[in-house]
Amino acid sequence: MDGWNYFNYFTEIEEYFWKKRGAHLLVSPLDWAIMEAWQKAGVPLEAALKGIDRAFESYGRSRRGAGKPLKSLAYCSDAVLEAAEEQLEAAAGKAPAAKQSRQKETFSRGQLKEYFARNATQLRQAAENGRLAHTELAAALEEIARSVEAAAVLLDSPGTLDLEDLERRLTILDEKTQALLTSHAPEELMLRIRRELDGQLAAYRRKMKAEQLALVEKQYLQKCLLEEFRLPRLSLFYLS
Repeated sequence: MDGWNYFNYFTEIEEYFWKKRGAHLLVSPLDWAIMEAWQKAGVPLEAALKGIDRAFESYGRSRRGAGKPLKSLAYCSDAVLEAAEEQLEAAAGKAPAAKQSRQKETFSRGQLKEYFARNATQLRQAAENGRLAHTELAAALEEIARSVEAAAVLLDSPGTLDLEDLERRLTILDEKTQALLTSHAPEELMLRIRRELDGQLAAYRRKMKAEQLALVEKQYLQKCLLEEFRLPRLSLFYLS
């Protein structure tokens, strides 16, 4: 994958799914969790699109496909993982391909500075909103905001940006944020999110392997907690 596809993983899949479904509809929180689970599991973009193709072909041949649109990426999960496994097997034993450079300026430095500044502002706003109820959480979010700003300083360095290293730094901060929210979220909120997730996944649990289900559930929980606390994703994958 080139740098553009690498950092636009979700957009590529979302638009392809829209195209296959024939309707430009909002992707559900469950669908986003599934895409995030694929990305975390290292499913290549090419394999994800190929699996979606196969799932639509299979659905079209089934009784359920008669006049009813395929509603969720959850139906595509098995086909996508199968395509990813095939791609991995096909690559096994081959000489390592020359690594394609992701060092080109995929995003302008101006875009990145705006993204970092916006995220730092959102982190501070969330810290301020929750300061009275969650003093420890607010302090930790302030610290993460400062780390985002420190990472932004790298954008002023001469030469080509190392986007992969920048992404590693942001991933660490994303993981810190998620751990904080999980430990500070009220039990009633966690219970409500779990009930919503169970309702959305009910029709698809049989089609998903246990390890994939666990990853989707984790990503869904994280997404809902971020929305509840009005916090941004920090990874470059979410720069639009």
